[in-house]
Amino acid sequence: MDETLSEKEQIEEIRAWWKENGSYVIAGLVIGVGGILGFNQWRSSQLTTQLEASALYESLVDEVADNRLDPAQAIATDIYSNYAETIYADEARLAMARIFMDQGRDQDAATALQELVTDGSHKEIQFVGRVRLAKILLYQNKPEEVLTLLDGQDGSAFAPRYNEVRGDANFDLRRYQEAEAAYQAAMADPRATQLLDTALVQMKINDLPEFLPPTADAENPAATATTEASAETASSVDEETGE
Repeated sequence: MDETLSEKEQIEEIRAWWKENGSYVIAGLVIGVGGILGFNQWRSSQLTTQLEASALYESLVDEVADNRLDPAQAIATDIYSNYAETIYADEARLAMARIFMDQGRDQDAATALQELVTDGSHKEIQFVGRVRLAKILLYQNKPEEVLTLLDGQDGSAFAPRYNEVRGDANFDLRRYQEAEAAYQAAMADPRATQLLDTALVQMKINDLPEFLPPTADAENPAATATTEASAETASSVDEETGE
């Protein structure tokens, strides 16, 4: 504002400016205050949602601990339907997998964990779910599916656990060299002592059957066949000559 204007002129200028821009100022204030109120309301709603989901999850844990499947399923369905964006939806799938296994329903447990691995929104819980799903697949004698499930997971925080299960899958497939390599990789990881029972993994390594690398003849079937034919011919000659 021009300082050379008289007080009256300054007042008149302010009035003119306010007449022209006052509505915009008021609108801005309304929007700003409304935004603050809206954000606070949203934050309050989010907190309420988290608290409700947490209470439901605690009830689910109680039902799982008491091995009551039907009420556990009802609570889990409520969480999946109404609180899918919270961490408790992923936690609920882990809990349901446990109670399914306790009741001998391994395929239902695998389905719950597959949904977690595929659709979960919290990576840390997905890592846990992937390991548990792999162990169920081993229980179901599906080692090839285990290897597919764990493919490309070497860089995750759960790499030592994944490598141990890879070793178990390769052992079931009688791929003992691959099994040993996976166990050794698990043991060599700096996080092994925090994530593994290292004594058990070492025992698995010690219990691997002895295996030998293939010989040159084994890699060349034609050479093997020639050698066997020569031996048979020599044997026939010896019999004919009486030697």
